[in-house]
Amino acid sequence: MSHATELAAAAASTDPRIGLRAVLALRRLLESLEIVQVDNARRQGWSWQEIADALEVSRQGVHKKHAGRAPARTSREA
Repeated sequence: MSHATELAAAAASTDPRIGLRAVLALRRLLESLEIVQVDNARRQGWSWQEIADALEVSRQGVHKKHAGRAPARTSREA
């Protein structure tokens, strides 16, 4: 079972402490994945509007969230 699968299962726990900690961990994982994929899209020449459309958010929202940080480095760039 993958870590993400374990977290998803834990999020359904009847113990609120376990469930809430799993929700927090999943939120952090999703934020990391979004950064990786936005950086990937920008490196491939995607516009902010194309990224916003894919994420079903506004262009302004995705630009505000991601434009100010340096792109994540890939393992090949490290």
